[in-house]
Amino acid sequence: MSRVICTIDENQIAIVSLNRPDKLNAIDMEMFKAVNAITRELKNDQRVRAVIVRGEGSDFCSGLDVKSLLTSKSGALSLLFKWWPTRANDAQRFSLGWRDIPCPVIFSIHGRCWGGGLQLASGGDFRIASPDATFSIMEAKWGLIPDMGGAIAFRELMRKDHTLEMAMTAKEIDSQTAKEYGLVTKVADDPYDCAYQLALECINRSPDVLAANKKLYHNTWWSSQGKALLLETWYQIKVGIGKNRTIAAKRERNPDNKPDYLPRKFK
Repeated sequence: MSRVICTIDENQIAIVSLNRPDKLNAIDMEMFKAVNAITRELKNDQRVRAVIVRGEGSDFCSGLDVKSLLTSKSGALSLLFKWWPTRANDAQRFSLGWRDIPCPVIFSIHGRCWGGGLQLASGGDFRIASPDATFSIMEAKWGLIPDMGGAIAFRELMRKDHTLEMAMTAKEIDSQTAKEYGLVTKVADDPYDCAYQLALECINRSPDVLAANKKLYHNTWWSSQGKALLLETWYQIKVGIGKNRTIAAKRERNPDNKPDYLPRKFK
């Protein structure tokens, strides 16, 4: 059984499903490989306007399949290996790879979202959770620290004291607390439907604008003021001279006869 299923629907929205429901979508080597392959594929697919990630079965993702990973020490070490110290390894790409996809990535979360599952979801642009969802940075239970890009994602989403509390105690929090902490964007009874409606709102805008906004804020959120101002102007020029800028204006002037956007050109 494929660990990850990806389909692209008639609205050019990619639906990515973690597909190990009998193990609560626990992450093993096959899932690491499958997710990293999917993010590389979606990054280069100009058809895709938005991505929704969900989990099959009763839970989004219960975290690492520790027993499976520890049976192969060479496999676990391969996840941590990197050619260059400051570049992401395979474990970190599992979360950070979603940031490289030049369109909105929305995670639909239900049930458990623990450990590596929380780090995975933190790599997205939005997280919509069901009221019964629970969240945990649970690596401390196994004598480990979160090492799948959490050092980047958590600092952007949460206060430092909340992050430290969760990482040091491995406590579970509910979806409302997660929203208060900044981990969750919205709480909804049907998180997938809410995620899909948000995706439809986004794809009503130019694919170049979506890509430019995502790249701009990822590249400048912690940058110097000078870099932020430079990239803001440069990206504005790039989208401004594109054909989709003209199409966007036509769509606003003629809401009853909207021309289709062209495939994304912004890089």
